[in-house]
Order: sequence, then structure tokens, then C-alpha cells
Amino acid sequence: MKHYDAIVIGAGPAGMMAAISASENNKKILLIERNNNPGAKLLITGGGRCNITNICDAQDFLKSFSASRDFLRNSFAQFFNTDLLFFFGKGGIVFKTEENGCVFPVNNKAGDILNVLRQKLQENNVEVVFGERVKDVIVKDKKVEGVMTFSGKHFLANNVVVATGGLSYPETGSSGDGYELAKKLGHTIISLKPALVPIIIKEKFIKDWQGISLKKVRVSIWGNGKKIVERLGGIIFTHFGVSGPIILDMSSAVYDALQLKNSVELSINFIPELDQKKLDAFVLCELKANSAKAIKNMFRDILPRRMMELFLKYCNFNPDISSHQITFEQRKKLIAGLSGFRLTVKGLMPVKDGVVTRGGVSTKEINPKTLESKLIKGLFFAGEVIDIDATTGGYNLQAAFSTGWVCGNNI
Repeated sequence: MKHYDAIVIGAGPAGMMAAISASENNKKILLIERNNNPGAKLLITGGGRCNITNICDAQDFLKSFSASRDFLRNSFAQFFNTDLLFFFGKGGIVFKTEENGCVFPVNNKAGDILNVLRQKLQENNVEVVFGERVKDVIVKDKKVEGVMTFSGKHFLANNVVVATGGLSYPETGSSGDGYELAKKLGHTIISLKPALVPIIIKEKFIKDWQGISLKKVRVSIWGNGKKIVERLGGIIFTHFGVSGPIILDMSSAVYDALQLKNSVELSINFIPELDQKKLDAFVLCELKANSAKAIKNMFRDILPRRMMELFLKYCNFNPDISSHQITFEQRKKLIAGLSGFRLTVKGLMPVKDGVVTRGGVSTKEINPKTLESKLIKGLFFAGEVIDIDATTGGYNLQAAFSTGWVCGNNI
């Protein structure tokens, strides 16, 4: 049997970067992937556009992560966004920066990012085995000796990197293998929960708004009458509820509130740029200027036609009532609906539908400087399999690349 300097399990962003980083130190590397091709999840990130990182500084970058932020400081100190962009820039990728500092390839093709990684693996003579699923990491006297696959094959190495991803998008191969491998070796797995997932709404009429997207609204989440979290941005209605970047970002807070058995509501401010006084003046002006119109034919610039009738029913309005017939009390209800449209949260989509998995291998059992296990010599972890997760905006992908690079560089 061949003996390698290191075996990397999982050919996602973290695994490929770990293999490349290690191989550049003249190490003999084997990369094992259960799929028949690498980077399955990478190809669908950012809707196939690949939001690879964010240009904000390290301090702001870390604020987007949950409890893992302090653990990641060392990884980002060794390999951060400018290093990542330089790495892919050498491969010919030109980038653009969009709203909120999100960085994408200028041609919006995740496939080009994957091609650079594949080319680098080839140039560095990384041996890649596809269609093999690792069953066990072989350990003796608390030292790594290699791995064994479900097909019965053994591969030998004194270092193994577990970069198998989380539980989200299992069709890409992320089915939780890494958690089982780590658990067998004595590592603690922090409870796995959905993160960056759409929200399920109780009201049945929501299905009639399926496909409607609003570019700039303010959404707040309320638990037992208290505001928990708030975001400004775009949302999209689905047949079961709501989605979109700001909804995904708030889903972890929703999950925690539901676990506490709170009654959870979602409130939408359709005109967030106006305070209550200015909104009242705006509505009054619109009603006077369109006094002969039915109320359902107003506010077209704010709400799509398909939303109006159900919105008005929510506000206890007859959609066919003329604007000049609206009383002061009715106007107050209309303003309340435009600034705080309440929906009841029923739940969240399951973890498999999340962009990332919340939870994973405990960071307390991993050396933050090298990403080597504190329990097993020669065992390393990289990417989503670790208990690290962040909001949308390129943060999670940067964490995968950074932790992968640090693993490889410390083998």
C-alpha cells in the first residue's frame, strides 16, 4: 500500500484548499471524495455565482460568525480575503465587489473557481480518488495511521484532514460523514441545527404570494412580544413562507426562539425609509391625490398588484372602497399594515435545506493555530464540519478556504 504524508477526506472548498496548501510544502497528498466529481456544493453557492468572500476587515468579518468567531481569528490571521483573491487571481479569475462587500467572479461563474482549484491540484500532483467513502480513520496510540473506506480499501498516512462538510444539501455529498468519524474518535459534536434556512409561515394565504420578491424591506422577528432581531434587505415569498438573504440570516434566531417555546412572529415594514410621521403624511397625500380610485389600485410602487387585495384584507379593508371614503381610524390601520405587517412563524425548513449547518465538531477540542485535534495526533479538521457558521455574504466560504489552507500548511 502507498504511504502518503496526508490524506484529505472531502473535495469541497476546504478539502481542496487543504490538499493544495499541503502539496505546496512538497508533501505527498491523497484527496478522497465520495462523489464522482469535486466541488458539488461549491458550484451552487451564491446561486451558481459563487460569493467567494467579503472585502470587510477581519474585525467586521468575525462579527458575522456565531460563537466560533474567536476560534477563527488565527485562521484568518494566516490566510484571509486578500490572500484568497490573490490565490485565484493568479489562476486568471477577475473579481467584482457588489453590495455589502460581497465578492464574485466578474463573469458570475462558480465553475471557473472550481477549475482553478482542479488545475492547482493537478499541477501539485495531488492524487485524487473519486467514488470512495471513508468509513474509519485508523488510529493507534492516539496517532493517525490512515483511513479505511466502505469498499474495504486502506490508505496509509500520518496525517488526515476531515473536510467532509455539514448536513446541508445532502445531494452534494454532505451527509454528515465527518461528524460520525469525529465522534468515533472521541470528539464532541455540538448539536446540529438548521442555519441560513427559509422560514415557514402559518398563514395559508402566503402561497398566493409565491414568487413575489421585494427588494428593500425591514423585517423584524418577535418572540413573546419582544423584538429579537431585525434586518434590512430583500425577501422573496414562497409557497410555504419567506426566503431571501435577510430571512436566512435571521433563521438561527428564529430557531432559538422556537426552542424556547416562544410564540414567534415576523413583521415586515414595506416602506422602511419613512418613519411613522412621514409615512402618515405620505399615505394622506396619496389618498387625497387618488380620491376617486379604489384603494386596491393604489400604492403600486410599494406593493405588487398580486399582493394588494390580501394585504388590504389583513388591514380589514374592502379592496373596492374608494380612497375618499377611508376614515381616520382606517388610515391608521393602513399605516400599521405598511409599517408592521405581521405573520405567524410556524417553523423552519430542515437542516438539509440550509446553506450551512450550525453546530459540528467542538472548537474546544481543536488547536486554533493549526486546526489539529487536541485528542488525536495527526487528525485535522477544516470547513463546515467544525462548529463554525456565519450569515450570508461570503463569510462561510472564506472560512472553508481559510481553515483548509491552515490545515494543509501545518501538516
